[in-house]
Amino acid sequence: MTAPGNPGPAIAINGLQFSYGSGPRVLDVPSLVIERGARVFLHGPSGCGKTTLLGILAGVLQARTGQVRVLNRDLVTMSGTQRDGLRAEHIGYVFQQFNLIPYLSAYDNIALPCRLDARRRARLGSISLDAAIHDVATQLDIASLLQQQATSLSVGQQQRVAAARALLAAPELVICDEPTSSLDTDRRDAFLALLAASVAKANATLLFVSHDAALGARFETQLSLPELNRAARRDAT
Repeated sequence: MTAPGNPGPAIAINGLQFSYGSGPRVLDVPSLVIERGARVFLHGPSGCGKTTLLGILAGVLQARTGQVRVLNRDLVTMSGTQRDGLRAEHIGYVFQQFNLIPYLSAYDNIALPCRLDARRRARLGSISLDAAIHDVATQLDIASLLQQQATSLSVGQQQRVAAARALLAAPELVICDEPTSSLDTDRRDAFLALLAASVAKANATLLFVSHDAALGARFETQLSLPELNRAARRDAT
């Protein structure tokens, strides 16, 4: 139990086990704790369960065994609707393939979280949606691109639009799933610097996942999923 007045860690996992249907166990994580405000790099090769773990933490997938607490909510016991609400209001997710809606402008793609969920919009307080979009776009150096259609943007620009969408309304937890895998070194370094500055301004917790362990030096904490995930270790033997 969390003591009164203590918001608890951003992520707390105990005894998590997960399989897809009747298939083999994909995740077997005895323990993982990420404190609020931490900047954490989680690495591991393809197939070690990274995307599955992120899906559980974002409430897209539901674990049936163990405890998964995100922002002091127990995702294992929450309904799908409750998990959707938590994700919409409190979590920003940068997908590997960005998941932008191609026929919308950069502005409208960024605005989606607040337009689709009143609770996310309420996090802006007295700040207008337009002002919030321009602020986060300025932080990520895409303010001049807001009226352009998503398909007209370069890969690096689309990536920053996806990050702006995730960061809009200062979510408490930002999750990034291999967001730099398609970028060259210069664009990758620029994106990581902009992401770090934006997350710091929002005082958010960042969980950044990649197969490229060399990126870990840029983060406060580095974790290896194969070391955390006993299922991945069994598969490797």
